[in-house]
Amino acid sequence: MSGENLYQDNIKRGEYLINNYDELNDMHIDVLREIGNIGAGNAASALADILNEKVGISLPKVRITEFDTAVNALGGAETMTVGVLVNFCGDANGMIMFLLNMNDASAIMSILMQEDDEAEGQLSELKLSAIKEIGNILASSYINSISLLTGLEIRISVPYMAIDMAGALMSVPIIEFGSIGDKVMFIEECFSVEENNLTSNIIMFAEIETLKIIMERLGIKI
Repeated sequence: MSGENLYQDNIKRGEYLINNYDELNDMHIDVLREIGNIGAGNAASALADILNEKVGISLPKVRITEFDTAVNALGGAETMTVGVLVNFCGDANGMIMFLLNMNDASAIMSILMQEDDEAEGQLSELKLSAIKEIGNILASSYINSISLLTGLEIRISVPYMAIDMAGALMSVPIIEFGSIGDKVMFIEECFSVEENNLTSNIIMFAEIETLKIIMERLGIKI
């Protein structure tokens, strides 16, 4: 029996089980993209509420990509970046990280607090606290999207925030999930607020068992 026929036969019997992200097919990735698109729309609405401003959003780019490619998309391993990490657990387990470069983080805080930009690369403790909460709300919008689509009960952790080089921030999911693959869901969002064009990124990594549950809830074999 050929490999393709064996694959199809196992699907029919419900015996095909993926072990890492590399084994996701095009249909699985399309579903993850749609979840990312819905989450991005919810994130834009949440950001508009936070800033009390109209927020436009372009169609987000949702990719399943390698860690190194994600780091390069953030500007390279040495780019200073603000990261807000939220773990989720319950019926689904994994982590989600909201990432902003320093200039865009400063711009968001200037809009929120109606102040001029601080010196490049400098953020006060108050602004850091505000960014942490914004990151928490935006990351949570993605988790809520999954919960609403699937009916899964998902809890989120207290957010953790760090300012570090992109490579160092990305080492966290690598350490946590690297044993089951070197790919993540990478979502790039472009927001327009007032006269500012801002880019934020979401890195989401779910355990393989979580992916299976999500797909099954949406009627797709995995």
